[in-house]
Amino acid sequence: MATSHFQQFLEEATILDPSSDSTLGPDCLYGLYVSWATLHGMTPKPDQAFRAGMLRCGVDVHNSRLHMTGPAAADYILSSYPAVA
Repeated sequence: MATSHFQQFLEEATILDPSSDSTLGPDCLYGLYVSWATLHGMTPKPDQAFRAGMLRCGVDVHNSRLHMTGPAAADYILSSYPAVA
């Protein structure tokens, strides 16, 4: 079965930490996805399609237990806080 680009995003830009209370919420998770898609030369799907894709991948965007990692994380952080750069 082919890997969806949502599953690829999860594999490349997130790490699971079931024991953590401080994880990505819906808006941050979508922002990370937008950064990841942009870095891969893709047009990000709209938020509603993203949430549906996450649900198909078994991710509850309101209780994801995910943290960001990799180049998309750096891009997202620098885009979110331009005064840091």
